[in-house]
Amino acid sequence: MQYSDGPRPRLFAHRGCSADFPENTLEAFRAGIDAGADRLELDVHASSDGGIVVFHDATLERTTDGSGLIRNHTMAELEQLDAGYHFHDSDGSPHRGNGIRIPKLVDLLEQLPGVPLNIEIKQSSPGIEDEVMRILEHYGALDHTLLAAAEDSLMQRIRAKVSANVITGFAGGEAAEFVMRCSGADFDGYTPPGFALQVPPEYMGVKVVTPETVDHAHRLGIEVHVWTINVPGEIETLIEMGVDGIMSDDVRMAASVVDRYRR
Repeated sequence: MQYSDGPRPRLFAHRGCSADFPENTLEAFRAGIDAGADRLELDVHASSDGGIVVFHDATLERTTDGSGLIRNHTMAELEQLDAGYHFHDSDGSPHRGNGIRIPKLVDLLEQLPGVPLNIEIKQSSPGIEDEVMRILEHYGALDHTLLAAAEDSLMQRIRAKVSANVITGFAGGEAAEFVMRCSGADFDGYTPPGFALQVPPEYMGVKVVTPETVDHAHRLGIEVHVWTINVPGEIETLIEMGVDGIMSDDVRMAASVVDRYRR
């Protein structure tokens, strides 16, 4: 399955089904697919010895019983941490002590093969994009993966290394430029830098996703994916605007809405 295949609106399990399980864990990813997501959104960093781990923050404190920077710990040290240490599900039940670990990227690719992935490369220095792409190529996953990065410079490094059939999102500056161009409908000479604009509904009080921005994106062949939407009415409003994808923590709820609009 290619990343661009499948019905729309697309439904992304944001860091897995992270409303019900600790984010960016295999348990959350499996639950996201089981709940109805057709693709997974995740983040990657590297250990001190170069292993690629699925994790959002640069530091360990928010979600685990560890501390400090991920890149200062070996893979063996990271694998001993409790990735559910601070997590409680909706009924207040803790997940601490349940054996939930920080997964390696290879673990995800081996256990959920063929699932379309949205991978944000978080770590910019030292660079990890070469190793991420080596792993994806080894597992035959490049054709069903979108690579994302917030930093414009990192995104440029990624694009310089991938072949034409590997798709990317928009970096932060690129997304801001697109939104600004929309305000004046100024697209003369503009070439979209990525496959999908992945953005929140608004940023710092500025509406990012509007009928106009969606229309301009579609005229240019750009998909619009919106994060992180956990309210049914907001999902409905966005889909009625024509967005192509919804990223949600609450996948079961989101699936019940998205399925009504699938085309």
